[in-house]
Amino acid sequence: MGIAVGMDVRRADPVRVDTALDEAFAVLRAADERFSPFRDQSELRRFERGEVAPDEISPDLREVLAIAERARADSHGAFDVHSPDGRLDTNGVVKGWAAQRAADVLAAAGFTDYCVNAGGDVVVRGEPEPGRPWQVAVRDPADRSAVLAQIALRDGAVATSGTYERGAHVWDGRTGSRELSLVAATVVAADLTTADVLATTLLAMGAEEGLPWVLRHGAATAFVVHQDGRVLTVTAEGGE
Repeated sequence: MGIAVGMDVRRADPVRVDTALDEAFAVLRAADERFSPFRDQSELRRFERGEVAPDEISPDLREVLAIAERARADSHGAFDVHSPDGRLDTNGVVKGWAAQRAADVLAAAGFTDYCVNAGGDVVVRGEPEPGRPWQVAVRDPADRSAVLAQIALRDGAVATSGTYERGAHVWDGRTGSRELSLVAATVVAADLTTADVLATTLLAMGAEEGLPWVLRHGAATAFVVHQDGRVLTVTAEGGE
């Protein structure tokens, strides 16, 4: 997926951890092989070329496309895995979905205190130390060495979508435009699949429309950075 992924498991038997980590990273590698838009023989590309019929696609691809379609419908087209040039690009779903599935491997193995960091999108459970939550840092788009926000979290996920590292890779599916009013959008939600899709949609929609929308669709907290550096934060409890 072209990103660094780190996993941190606390208070667990090292042998069991090694086995679970192998399984979790295998989930990520399998997702990359299946969904990569850069692999000519990935299932995604073969499906796009018509070499795999709709009724022959894997359960994983079917699930990802279903998540994408729900997001497209709920956002009235703002979120769309069909890029302006017509190519199929599921990265707006797959990054968070795959990292969440890797975290689910750790949960299934019985671990209760862990952090999975997939290129800055993070899912955590439990605590790194008794009585202390995980601290998830969100970088300042204008300064790689600066922290814009630090989020204390025990069970949940944080995802950020922005243009400051990868350039204009997100578009408004309603217009096809990559000229967006925001440089970054961050969402805190119960799971990373949800947080990632919501963050991407928020970046595409913009603050005025997008912040109320993500709160209605599962965000606990969301904040955005405008082109001029202004930051706006909202929470599900209300307030800015």
